[in-house]
Amino acid sequence: MCNGSSITEFLLLAFSDTRELQLLHFGLFLGIYLAALLGNGLIITAVVCDHHLHTPMYFFLLNLALLDLGSISTSIPKAMANSLWNTTYISYTGCSAQIFLLVFLISAEFSLLTIMAFDRYIAICKPLHYGTLLGSRACATMAAAAWGSGFLHGVLHTANAFSLPLVHGNAVDQFFCEIPQILKLSCSESYLRAAGMVVAEQAK
Repeated sequence: MCNGSSITEFLLLAFSDTRELQLLHFGLFLGIYLAALLGNGLIITAVVCDHHLHTPMYFFLLNLALLDLGSISTSIPKAMANSLWNTTYISYTGCSAQIFLLVFLISAEFSLLTIMAFDRYIAICKPLHYGTLLGSRACATMAAAAWGSGFLHGVLHTANAFSLPLVHGNAVDQFFCEIPQILKLSCSESYLRAAGMVVAEQAK
């Protein structure tokens, strides 16, 4: 058996020890983040304000833009702050929250992309039944199912990853927290067990 130690914070991977390069990384991340905010913000504003876009396709696109904003806001701001303040620390709670949100939002995005593919299939192959099959209630139900399944994935995978004893230090070999890096800090037997569970879950 492996014995875990109490960990209160993690060390994220630093891009560089040179102050100038850290500021360069901050600038690049800021540009990427602002572009994502602008692009997704324009999509959300257009869909909400234009009544001609109140259709199933744009309703799902609105949800996708919200999920994309959430996922990029989970990791990029922390990486920007670390580069700006020349630090690599993230709290245990912050790391677990980051993992939960990433799994939740990305899983919901995958589900929503599947729903959007189904929407286009109905629109192309069964155009006469489109209004019947994809009414407002059906669209809301499918979107809620995508968000709900993502939330469930996030809870299960985060709880599984942090239920393992972390015995190989607290250095995360990535600029944000993710499950594979947390599993590498656990016991080897536990790591293989948890990795197998992740693969099996994704295969479903």
